[in-house]
Amino acid sequence: MPTLERPIIRRFTTEIDHLPAARVFVGLAIPGLILIAAGRTDLLIYAVFGSFTGMYGFAEAPRQRLIHQCEAAVLLVGSVGAGILLARLHASPAVLVSAVAVFAALASPLTDRLGLRPEGPFFGIFAFGAIAMVAGAQPDPVLALAICAATAALCVLVGYLDSARRARRVDVLAMPAPPHRTGRVSLVQAGRYALAISIAGGIGLLLGVGHANWAMAGAAVPLAAADSRGRITRGVHRVLGTFLGLAVTAPLLLPGPGPAVLALVIIALLYPTELFMARHYAVALGFFTPLIMAMTELAEPTDPLTMLTDRGIDTVLGVAVGIAVALLIREPVADASSTCETQACTAMHTGDMADDNAQWYYCLKHHTAEQGKTCWYGDRMGPYPDKATAEQALEIARARNKAADDEDD
Repeated sequence: MPTLERPIIRRFTTEIDHLPAARVFVGLAIPGLILIAAGRTDLLIYAVFGSFTGMYGFAEAPRQRLIHQCEAAVLLVGSVGAGILLARLHASPAVLVSAVAVFAALASPLTDRLGLRPEGPFFGIFAFGAIAMVAGAQPDPVLALAICAATAALCVLVGYLDSARRARRVDVLAMPAPPHRTGRVSLVQAGRYALAISIAGGIGLLLGVGHANWAMAGAAVPLAAADSRGRITRGVHRVLGTFLGLAVTAPLLLPGPGPAVLALVIIALLYPTELFMARHYAVALGFFTPLIMAMTELAEPTDPLTMLTDRGIDTVLGVAVGIAVALLIREPVADASSTCETQACTAMHTGDMADDNAQWYYCLKHHTAEQGKTCWYGDRMGPYPDKATAEQALEIARARNKAADDEDD
Protein backbone atom coordinates (compact mmCIF):
# COMPACT_ATOMS: atom_id res chain seq x y z
CA MET A 1 0.00 0.00 0.00
CA PRO A 2 1.40 3.46 -0.86
CA THR A 3 2.77 5.28 2.15
CA LEU A 4 0.55 8.30 1.37
CA GLU A 5 -2.57 6.22 1.99
CA ARG A 6 -1.49 4.91 5.38
CA PRO A 7 -1.81 8.21 7.28
CA ILE A 8 -5.22 8.78 5.71
CA ILE A 9 -6.49 5.34 6.69
CA ARG A 10 -4.92 5.62 10.15
CA ARG A 11 -6.51 9.05 10.66
CA PHE A 12 -9.91 7.73 9.59
CA THR A 13 -9.73 4.72 11.92
CA THR A 14 -8.19 6.39 14.99
CA GLU A 15 -9.30 10.03 14.96
CA ILE A 16 -12.90 10.02 13.77
CA ASP A 17 -15.70 9.23 16.17
CA HIS A 18 -17.41 6.25 14.55
CA LEU A 19 -19.29 5.05 17.63
CA PRO A 20 -21.47 8.18 18.05
CA ALA A 21 -22.29 8.04 14.35
CA ALA A 22 -23.20 4.36 14.64
CA ARG A 23 -25.47 5.09 17.63
CA VAL A 24 -27.35 7.82 15.75
CA PHE A 25 -27.60 5.63 12.66
CA VAL A 26 -29.09 2.71 14.59
CA GLY A 27 -31.57 5.08 16.26
CA LEU A 28 -32.96 6.06 12.85
CA ALA A 29 -32.43 2.83 10.90
CA ILE A 30 -34.78 0.74 13.05
CA PRO A 31 -37.88 3.00 12.90
CA GLY A 32 -36.94 4.08 9.36
CA LEU A 33 -36.98 0.55 7.98
CA ILE A 34 -40.27 -0.13 9.77
CA LEU A 35 -41.83 2.94 8.13
CA ILE A 36 -40.54 1.86 4.71
CA ALA A 37 -42.02 -1.62 5.19
CA ALA A 38 -45.33 -0.04 6.26
CA GLY A 39 -45.39 2.27 3.24
CA ARG A 40 -45.40 5.41 5.43
CA THR A 41 -42.27 7.18 4.29
CA ASP A 42 -44.16 10.47 4.71
CA LEU A 43 -43.61 10.00 8.46
CA LEU A 44 -39.84 9.55 8.18
CA ILE A 45 -39.16 13.25 8.84
CA TYR A 46 -40.58 12.82 12.37
CA ALA A 47 -38.29 9.85 13.03
CA VAL A 48 -35.30 11.86 11.75
CA PHE A 49 -35.89 14.69 14.22
CA GLY A 50 -36.35 12.16 17.01
CA SER A 51 -33.06 10.50 16.07
CA PHE A 52 -31.17 13.77 16.63
CA THR A 53 -31.46 12.87 20.34
CA GLY A 54 -28.57 10.49 19.77
CA MET A 55 -26.28 13.39 18.87
CA TYR A 56 -26.34 14.64 22.46
CA GLY A 57 -24.29 13.45 25.44
CA PHE A 58 -21.11 12.73 23.52
CA ALA A 59 -18.36 11.03 25.62
CA GLU A 60 -20.29 11.36 28.88
CA ALA A 61 -20.69 8.94 31.77
CA PRO A 62 -23.82 6.74 31.64
CA ARG A 63 -25.83 8.75 34.15
CA GLN A 64 -24.88 12.07 32.62
CA ARG A 65 -25.61 10.93 29.07
CA LEU A 66 -28.96 9.52 30.18
CA ILE A 67 -29.95 12.83 31.77
CA HIS A 68 -28.77 14.99 28.87
CA GLN A 69 -30.30 12.79 26.19
CA CYS A 70 -33.63 12.71 28.06
CA GLU A 71 -33.53 16.50 28.23
CA ALA A 72 -32.66 16.69 24.53
CA ALA A 73 -35.50 14.28 23.72
CA VAL A 74 -37.99 16.52 25.53
CA LEU A 75 -36.65 19.54 23.63
CA LEU A 76 -36.88 17.84 20.23
CA VAL A 77 -40.24 16.14 20.73
CA GLY A 78 -41.63 19.37 22.17
CA SER A 79 -40.34 21.28 19.13
CA VAL A 80 -41.96 18.81 16.76
CA GLY A 81 -45.21 18.95 18.75
CA ALA A 82 -45.21 22.75 18.62
CA GLY A 83 -44.61 22.63 14.87
CA ILE A 84 -47.50 20.21 14.38
CA LEU A 85 -49.80 22.41 16.45
CA LEU A 86 -48.87 25.53 14.50
CA ALA A 87 -49.45 23.73 11.21
CA ARG A 88 -52.85 22.37 12.32
CA LEU A 89 -53.89 25.89 13.31
CA HIS A 90 -52.99 27.07 9.79
CA ALA A 91 -50.81 29.82 11.21
CA SER A 92 -49.64 32.45 8.76
CA PRO A 93 -45.94 32.64 7.78
CA ALA A 94 -45.55 35.79 9.88
CA VAL A 95 -46.89 33.97 12.94
CA LEU A 96 -44.50 31.10 12.23
CA VAL A 97 -41.49 33.42 12.18
CA SER A 98 -42.60 35.10 15.41
CA ALA A 99 -43.24 31.78 17.12
CA VAL A 100 -39.84 30.35 16.18
CA ALA A 101 -38.11 33.55 17.38
CA VAL A 102 -39.86 33.34 20.75
CA PHE A 103 -39.06 29.64 21.00
CA ALA A 104 -35.37 30.34 20.32
CA ALA A 105 -35.26 33.09 22.96
CA LEU A 106 -36.64 30.68 25.55
CA ALA A 107 -34.72 27.58 24.50
CA SER A 108 -31.29 29.23 24.28
CA PRO A 109 -30.80 29.98 28.02
CA LEU A 110 -32.44 26.66 28.85
CA THR A 111 -29.90 24.67 26.82
CA ASP A 112 -27.12 26.79 28.32
CA ARG A 113 -28.25 25.98 31.84
CA LEU A 114 -28.67 22.28 31.10
CA GLY A 115 -25.20 22.16 29.56
CA LEU A 116 -26.37 20.28 26.48
CA ARG A 117 -23.85 19.36 23.81
CA PRO A 118 -24.22 20.06 20.87
CA GLU A 119 -24.52 23.53 22.25
CA GLY A 120 -27.51 25.81 21.75
CA PRO A 121 -31.10 25.33 20.57
CA PHE A 122 -30.36 24.83 16.86
CA PHE A 123 -31.91 21.38 16.42
CA GLY A 124 -35.03 22.46 18.31
CA ILE A 125 -35.34 25.60 16.16
CA PHE A 126 -34.85 23.55 13.01
CA ALA A 127 -37.40 20.92 14.04
CA PHE A 128 -40.02 23.51 15.02
CA GLY A 129 -39.77 25.47 11.76
CA ALA A 130 -39.46 22.48 9.44
CA ILE A 131 -42.42 20.59 10.90
CA ALA A 132 -44.61 23.69 10.95
CA MET A 133 -44.00 24.02 7.20
CA VAL A 134 -45.02 20.45 6.27
CA ALA A 135 -47.29 19.05 9.01
CA GLY A 136 -50.43 20.72 7.65
CA ALA A 137 -50.66 18.00 5.01
CA GLN A 138 -50.04 15.15 7.48
CA PRO A 139 -53.26 13.13 8.01
CA ASP A 140 -52.02 11.42 11.19
CA PRO A 141 -50.48 14.13 13.42
CA VAL A 142 -50.78 12.10 16.64
CA LEU A 143 -49.06 9.12 15.04
CA ALA A 144 -46.37 11.44 13.67
CA LEU A 145 -45.62 12.83 17.13
CA ALA A 146 -45.64 9.32 18.62
CA ILE A 147 -43.07 8.18 16.05
CA CYS A 148 -40.83 11.11 16.94
CA ALA A 149 -41.12 10.33 20.66
CA ALA A 150 -40.54 6.60 20.16
CA THR A 151 -37.44 7.25 18.04
CA ALA A 152 -36.08 9.65 20.65
CA ALA A 153 -36.67 7.04 23.38
CA LEU A 154 -34.87 4.42 21.30
CA CYS A 155 -31.87 6.74 20.91
CA VAL A 156 -31.77 7.35 24.67
CA LEU A 157 -31.74 3.59 25.26
CA VAL A 158 -29.01 2.98 22.68
CA GLY A 159 -26.90 5.81 24.11
CA TYR A 160 -27.24 4.56 27.67
CA LEU A 161 -26.39 0.96 26.79
CA ASP A 162 -23.29 2.06 24.89
CA SER A 163 -22.00 4.35 27.65
CA ALA A 164 -22.71 1.67 30.28
CA ARG A 165 -20.73 -0.84 28.21
CA ARG A 166 -17.73 1.52 28.11
CA ALA A 167 -18.06 2.33 31.80
CA ARG A 168 -17.85 -1.36 32.71
CA ARG A 169 -14.49 -1.54 30.96
CA VAL A 170 -12.82 1.18 33.06
CA ASP A 171 -15.32 2.02 35.80
CA VAL A 172 -15.16 5.71 34.87
CA LEU A 173 -15.69 8.15 32.04
CA ALA A 174 -14.86 11.82 31.66
CA MET A 175 -17.32 14.36 32.98
CA PRO A 176 -18.54 17.12 30.65
CA ALA A 177 -17.62 20.76 31.21
CA PRO A 178 -20.03 23.20 32.88
CA PRO A 179 -22.56 25.16 30.79
CA HIS A 180 -20.82 27.41 28.29
CA ARG A 181 -22.88 30.55 28.97
CA THR A 182 -24.46 31.84 32.17
CA GLY A 183 -26.09 35.01 33.50
CA ARG A 184 -26.05 38.07 31.29
CA VAL A 185 -23.98 36.31 28.63
CA SER A 186 -26.70 33.68 28.25
CA LEU A 187 -29.47 36.29 28.06
CA VAL A 188 -27.61 38.29 25.41
CA GLN A 189 -27.19 35.09 23.39
CA ALA A 190 -30.94 34.46 23.63
CA GLY A 191 -31.55 37.97 22.32
CA ARG A 192 -29.23 37.30 19.39
CA TYR A 193 -31.19 34.20 18.45
CA ALA A 194 -34.54 36.00 18.61
CA LEU A 195 -33.31 38.99 16.61
CA ALA A 196 -31.46 37.03 13.93
CA ILE A 197 -34.34 34.62 13.38
CA SER A 198 -36.91 37.43 13.22
CA ILE A 199 -34.88 39.41 10.66
CA ALA A 200 -33.93 36.43 8.49
CA GLY A 201 -37.45 35.02 8.49
CA GLY A 202 -38.98 38.44 7.86
CA ILE A 203 -36.72 39.20 4.91
CA GLY A 204 -37.41 35.77 3.47
CA LEU A 205 -41.14 36.44 3.63
CA LEU A 206 -40.75 39.87 2.01
CA LEU A 207 -38.72 38.36 -0.83
CA GLY A 208 -41.33 35.67 -1.33
CA VAL A 209 -38.83 32.83 -0.95
CA GLY A 210 -40.39 29.56 0.16
CA HIS A 211 -39.39 27.59 3.27
CA ALA A 212 -38.67 30.50 5.60
CA ASN A 213 -37.54 27.94 8.16
CA TRP A 214 -34.33 27.41 6.21
CA ALA A 215 -33.48 31.12 6.46
CA MET A 216 -34.19 31.04 10.20
CA ALA A 217 -32.05 27.93 10.69
CA GLY A 218 -29.26 29.53 8.67
CA ALA A 219 -29.37 32.60 10.93
CA ALA A 220 -29.08 30.42 14.03
CA VAL A 221 -26.02 28.47 12.87
CA PRO A 222 -23.24 31.10 13.30
CA LEU A 223 -24.48 32.03 16.78
CA ALA A 224 -23.45 28.69 18.30
CA ALA A 225 -19.74 29.50 17.96
CA ALA A 226 -17.86 30.98 20.92
CA ASP A 227 -16.40 34.14 19.35
CA SER A 228 -16.64 36.44 16.31
CA ARG A 229 -14.02 34.59 14.32
CA GLY A 230 -15.69 31.26 15.02
CA ARG A 231 -19.09 32.65 14.02
CA ILE A 232 -17.80 33.89 10.68
CA THR A 233 -16.04 30.60 10.05
CA ARG A 234 -19.11 28.58 10.93
CA GLY A 235 -21.28 30.74 8.69
CA VAL A 236 -18.91 30.31 5.75
CA HIS A 237 -18.88 26.56 6.35
CA ARG A 238 -22.67 26.58 6.40
CA VAL A 239 -22.85 28.23 2.98
CA LEU A 240 -20.10 26.15 1.36
CA GLY A 241 -21.39 22.90 2.85
CA THR A 242 -24.96 23.64 1.84
CA PHE A 243 -24.03 24.30 -1.79
CA LEU A 244 -21.92 21.15 -1.79
CA GLY A 245 -24.97 19.31 -0.48
CA LEU A 246 -27.21 20.88 -3.11
CA ALA A 247 -24.86 19.57 -5.80
CA VAL A 248 -25.39 16.10 -4.32
CA THR A 249 -29.15 16.64 -3.93
CA ALA A 250 -29.85 17.67 -7.53
CA PRO A 251 -29.05 14.29 -9.15
CA LEU A 252 -30.85 12.60 -6.28
CA LEU A 253 -34.19 14.46 -6.51
CA LEU A 254 -34.46 15.60 -10.13
CA PRO A 255 -34.83 12.06 -11.62
CA GLY A 256 -37.79 11.53 -9.26
CA PRO A 257 -36.86 8.31 -7.41
CA GLY A 258 -39.51 6.40 -5.51
CA PRO A 259 -40.27 7.08 -1.83
CA ALA A 260 -38.61 3.87 -0.62
CA VAL A 261 -35.35 4.74 -2.39
CA LEU A 262 -35.35 8.26 -0.95
CA ALA A 263 -36.05 6.89 2.53
CA LEU A 264 -33.12 4.47 2.32
CA VAL A 265 -30.85 7.29 1.17
CA ILE A 266 -31.98 9.44 4.11
CA ILE A 267 -31.16 6.70 6.60
CA ALA A 268 -27.75 6.11 5.01
CA LEU A 269 -26.86 9.83 4.96
CA LEU A 270 -27.31 10.24 8.71
CA TYR A 271 -24.21 8.18 9.44
CA PRO A 272 -21.66 10.38 7.60
CA THR A 273 -23.50 13.48 8.79
CA GLU A 274 -22.83 12.66 12.43
CA LEU A 275 -19.41 11.22 11.59
CA PHE A 276 -18.12 14.59 10.36
CA MET A 277 -20.32 17.01 12.30
CA ALA A 278 -17.76 17.66 15.04
CA ARG A 279 -14.73 17.27 12.78
CA HIS A 280 -15.61 19.39 9.74
CA TYR A 281 -18.96 21.16 9.61
CA ALA A 282 -18.87 21.93 5.88
CA VAL A 283 -18.20 18.28 4.98
CA ALA A 284 -21.01 17.15 7.30
CA LEU A 285 -23.41 19.53 5.54
CA GLY A 286 -22.53 17.89 2.25
CA PHE A 287 -24.41 14.88 3.61
CA PHE A 288 -26.89 16.67 5.88
CA THR A 289 -28.32 18.92 3.13
CA PRO A 290 -29.49 16.11 0.82
CA LEU A 291 -30.86 14.31 3.89
CA ILE A 292 -32.98 17.34 4.82
CA MET A 293 -34.08 17.99 1.25
CA ALA A 294 -35.07 14.38 0.69
CA MET A 295 -37.08 14.09 3.91
CA THR A 296 -38.85 17.37 3.12
CA GLU A 297 -39.75 16.02 -0.33
CA LEU A 298 -41.21 12.87 1.24
CA ALA A 299 -43.25 14.87 3.77
CA GLU A 300 -44.56 17.43 1.27
CA PRO A 301 -43.72 16.69 -2.39
CA THR A 302 -42.98 19.77 -4.48
CA ASP A 303 -40.97 20.84 -7.51
CA PRO A 304 -37.35 19.79 -6.75
CA LEU A 305 -35.78 22.63 -8.74
CA THR A 306 -37.79 25.25 -6.86
CA MET A 307 -36.87 23.65 -3.55
CA LEU A 308 -33.17 23.58 -4.46
CA THR A 309 -33.26 27.26 -5.42
CA ASP A 310 -35.10 28.25 -2.25
CA ARG A 311 -32.64 26.37 -0.08
CA GLY A 312 -29.66 28.14 -1.64
CA ILE A 313 -31.18 31.61 -1.30
CA ASP A 314 -32.47 31.03 2.22
CA THR A 315 -29.10 29.73 3.41
CA VAL A 316 -27.13 32.73 2.13
CA LEU A 317 -29.74 35.11 3.54
CA GLY A 318 -29.90 33.44 6.94
CA VAL A 319 -26.15 33.12 7.40
CA ALA A 320 -25.58 36.77 6.42
CA VAL A 321 -28.13 37.92 8.98
CA GLY A 322 -26.77 35.60 11.68
CA ILE A 323 -23.19 36.81 11.23
CA ALA A 324 -24.28 40.47 11.16
CA VAL A 325 -26.26 40.11 14.40
CA ALA A 326 -23.40 38.22 16.07
CA LEU A 327 -20.90 40.94 15.16
CA LEU A 328 -23.15 43.86 16.07
CA ILE A 329 -24.25 42.55 19.47
CA ARG A 330 -21.10 42.05 21.51
CA GLU A 331 -20.59 39.82 24.52
CA PRO A 332 -21.19 41.59 27.86
CA VAL A 333 -18.17 41.96 30.13
CA ALA A 334 -17.77 38.83 32.25
CA ASP A 335 -15.73 38.29 35.40
CA ALA A 336 -12.32 36.67 35.13
CA SER A 337 -13.34 33.27 36.50
CA SER A 338 -16.26 33.05 34.10
CA THR A 339 -14.02 34.00 31.20
CA CYS A 340 -11.45 31.34 32.08
CA GLU A 341 -14.16 28.72 32.47
CA THR A 342 -15.66 29.63 29.10
CA GLN A 343 -12.29 29.46 27.36
CA ALA A 344 -11.50 26.08 28.90
CA CYS A 345 -14.92 24.72 27.97
CA THR A 346 -14.62 26.00 24.41
CA ALA A 347 -11.18 24.46 24.02
CA MET A 348 -12.33 21.13 25.40
CA HIS A 349 -15.34 20.83 23.14
CA THR A 350 -13.85 22.19 19.92
CA GLY A 351 -10.46 20.53 20.17
CA ASP A 352 -8.82 23.95 19.88
CA MET A 353 -6.39 23.42 22.75
CA ALA A 354 -3.26 22.67 20.72
CA ASP A 355 -1.94 20.43 18.01
CA ASP A 356 -3.63 17.06 18.60
CA ASN A 357 -0.38 15.18 18.00
CA ALA A 358 1.31 17.19 20.75
CA GLN A 359 -1.39 16.33 23.29
CA TRP A 360 -1.29 13.37 25.65
CA TYR A 361 -4.00 10.71 25.98
CA TYR A 362 -4.62 7.75 28.24
CA CYS A 363 -5.18 4.50 26.33
CA LEU A 364 -7.77 2.23 27.95
CA LYS A 365 -6.55 -0.73 25.92
CA HIS A 366 -2.85 -0.46 26.73
CA HIS A 367 -3.35 1.15 30.17
CA THR A 368 -0.70 3.75 29.55
CA ALA A 369 -0.22 7.43 28.61
CA GLU A 370 0.44 7.99 24.90
CA GLN A 371 1.32 11.12 22.97
CA GLY A 372 -0.85 11.80 19.92
CA LYS A 373 -3.87 9.92 18.58
CA THR A 374 -2.06 6.63 18.13
CA CYS A 375 -4.89 4.34 19.27
CA TRP A 376 -8.52 3.99 18.28
CA TYR A 377 -10.89 6.78 19.27
CA GLY A 378 -12.98 4.58 21.57
CA ASP A 379 -9.92 3.59 23.62
CA ARG A 380 -8.66 7.14 24.33
CA MET A 381 -9.25 9.49 27.23
CA GLY A 382 -8.12 13.09 26.87
CA PRO A 383 -6.49 15.16 25.60
CA TYR A 384 -4.24 16.19 28.51
CA PRO A 385 -1.47 18.82 28.50
CA ASP A 386 1.36 16.51 29.59
CA LYS A 387 2.26 12.89 30.27
CA ALA A 388 1.99 13.17 34.06
CA THR A 389 -1.60 14.42 33.83
CA ALA A 390 -2.53 11.74 31.30
CA GLU A 391 -1.22 9.06 33.66
CA GLN A 392 -3.70 10.32 36.26
CA ALA A 393 -6.64 10.17 33.81
CA LEU A 394 -8.58 7.48 35.66
CA GLU A 395 -8.18 9.21 39.01
CA ILE A 396 -9.21 12.56 37.52
CA ALA A 397 -12.28 11.09 35.86
CA ARG A 398 -13.23 9.14 38.99
CA ALA A 399 -13.03 12.30 41.11
CA ARG A 400 -15.08 14.28 38.60
CA ASN A 401 -17.79 11.65 38.43
CA LYS A 402 -17.96 11.48 42.23
CA ALA A 403 -18.31 15.25 42.39
CA ALA A 404 -21.10 15.13 39.82
CA ASP A 405 -22.92 12.38 41.70
CA ASP A 406 -22.59 14.28 44.99
CA GLU A 407 -23.99 17.39 43.35
CA ASP A 408 -26.97 15.46 41.93
CA ASP A 409 -27.66 13.90 45.34
